[in-house]
Amino acid sequence: MSLAAWCPRDREPLGGADDGQPGECPTHGAVAPLWRPREASYDSFTAQLRLADGFPTYLPWPLGSDWRVSDFGVVRGERAATATVTSCSGTTDLDGPVDVLVIAEEAGVGLGGRCAGLVGSDPGREFGHGTPAVRVRIRSQSVPLWPVSTSAARGDLDRSVFAGEAEGRWLWIVLLPASAMLLLQDEWLLKDVSGSGPYLVELPFAGPAPAW
Repeated sequence: MSLAAWCPRDREPLGGADDGQPGECPTHGAVAPLWRPREASYDSFTAQLRLADGFPTYLPWPLGSDWRVSDFGVVRGERAATATVTSCSGTTDLDGPVDVLVIAEEAGVGLGGRCAGLVGSDPGREFGHGTPAVRVRIRSQSVPLWPVSTSAARGDLDRSVFAGEAEGRWLWIVLLPASAMLLLQDEWLLKDVSGSGPYLVELPFAGPAPAW
């Protein structure tokens, strides 16, 4: 397989993980593995989509002319996928190099929290109060997103994090550096590419992958 198994909650590789079978994390014990490519490519992305088996896999759409898909992954349990992540990388005039991660997950998986650098698996108690900071569009739905505090995040993480709910699942957007949050001032379109098939061959794939 072109994908390697990792813990969805931290950066530990998993021992004993197999397709559809849990692996063993030194910190979190038996967990459903996060399958992530050694190198972003069309072939590894189609392998990820096969494991996701229809679970939403979102990309900002359309990608800018100098942007590429730099990383992705899927958390797959014994019966079904429970989370996906994609990373797109490019440059802006204001921020220089920028990475954008989009995570869709069932509650409790912990992948969004990991990408955000949080200790816990959810956005925290202070999340969701007041007016949403930004909105994104998924098909005809306008999805509100609220900022997630990273004040207690692990390490020195220069990132902005937003989260909300789409189709009954957590939706996270993580932007690196933090100043790139201005990209979300215009309502972004997120496209679920889980059923896009051969059209994905036209997507640009290249690293390096961001740290998450």
